Amino acid sequence: MQRNAQAILNVLGCPDGELSILIVDDPAIARLNAQYLQHEGPTNVISFPMREGAHGDLHPALLGDVVISMDTCARESAEAGMDMAERFLELLIHGILHLVGYDHVHSEAEANVMEAKSLELMEIVYKRA
Repeated sequence: MQRNAQAILNVLGCPDGELSILIVDDPAIARLNAQYLQHEGPTNVISFPMREGAHGDLHPALLGDVVISMDTCARESAEAGMDMAERFLELLIHGILHLVGYDHVHSEAEANVMEAKSLELMEIVYKRA
């Protein structure tokens, strides 16, 4: 996981970026989803960027936190007929992309850019694993 995260950061031009990765179950991510995003129920990944807001420039290398639900990861990988490690990597990439400023919520164009970068990173990192 650490090697993959570092490879992702290297490709994104953030080799010195710092992040934390928290692995949780569905009840834990559902609580975070409700508390911080006002969404009900579990989700697969949530990112908490640290470079946003009034004090986002205090420690530019500190990217933030990525929280991944292994329950949802396992369910989604089974539904897609894919390896759970591959799905986990997809979620890790997705979370890190949010930390460095990519977004898929506000416009279709941004979503397309994020999806293209995600596929590029998957190809680079998954081949190395």
